[in-house]
Amino acid sequence: MSLGLAIILPTLNERVNLAPLVRRLEAALGEDGWEAIIVDDDSADGTADEARRLSRSDPRIRIIQRIGRRGLASAAIEGICATSAPFVAVMDADHQHDPALLRPMLEAVKQGQCDVAVASRFVDGGNADGLADNTRKRGSRLANRLARQITGVRLSDPMSGYFVMSADRVRALAPRLSGIGFKLLLDILAASDAPVQVQEFPMQLAQRRAGESKLDRAVIFEFLVGLYERSFGQIIPTRFALFATVGALGVVVHLAVLGIIFIAAGSAFVLAQAAATLAAMSFNFWLNNWLTYRDQQIRGFLPLLKGWSGFCATCAVGAFANVAAATLLENGGVHWVFSAIAGIILGSVWNYALSSRFVWGRFR
Repeated sequence: MSLGLAIILPTLNERVNLAPLVRRLEAALGEDGWEAIIVDDDSADGTADEARRLSRSDPRIRIIQRIGRRGLASAAIEGICATSAPFVAVMDADHQHDPALLRPMLEAVKQGQCDVAVASRFVDGGNADGLADNTRKRGSRLANRLARQITGVRLSDPMSGYFVMSADRVRALAPRLSGIGFKLLLDILAASDAPVQVQEFPMQLAQRRAGESKLDRAVIFEFLVGLYERSFGQIIPTRFALFATVGALGVVVHLAVLGIIFIAAGSAFVLAQAAATLAAMSFNFWLNNWLTYRDQQIRGFLPLLKGWSGFCATCAVGAFANVAAATLLENGGVHWVFSAIAGIILGSVWNYALSSRFVWGRFR
């Protein structure tokens, strides 16, 4: 039987889930006609090595190990572009998505009943019981309402991470997809110029078989980033917009520290400005590492310490220009608030350019 379907499995620390999932895929799809492409974001638990072990005895299993980049959507795009199968399915590797839905979803697309077959938690017969708590459920429903406004597609679950469609359609859209965030379906629906016919299949979201959910508080932020990328990303690059947003929050931290030291404590302005600059840089490093450079996030005490030191070092010239310009303006009679803001603006361009290159590794 010729290759008909590729199942794309973005993974991060899913080693123990792989072998059982392959058995479930075989039970649902039979022995041939499909392949599973595991796209692993350099998991620390040996997921890529486990995938290679499986592939040595099972040619249906393929592995793409990504170094220095992360993200469900971008991983799925890479997997789709790596297959020769005419149809692709994107699903999670944690066993929350039922492989038994693959065959009816594939048939619906092959028979022309729809362009995209989507497994939905919120259509009749489906449920979201596998979500960790009620907060996650409410957040998912809110995200779905916002997503419908962006895509214009009437779906009960546009944030679903489980769908089947033509590989050619995704590859044609690939240059226009942002690859940011964790829900590729939303990106595909928003990027499509022609109307997309969608058919939903009820899905009962199961509990994770093993491991921990990769969705933390930053996922909400990533969702908003995805909406920004789709709406304004061509005008102002998303990474720069994120860096600038963090910088704006850093301004608040900067002014707060400066006000406390300069006004409340009565210290000299130059000392207060220097202390405020260091505090703002430390805050910006932490938040940028958690959000702006989430796909290149630095982890672990020593790497974080090294990253923070590198961030401060690469920003040293910008910080010097910041302090010098602000102090010059303040000594010249400019109000201390405006002096501080001028210094911040002067140093920001330098901070972005060098930190992107030398702290998190590259321009994105």
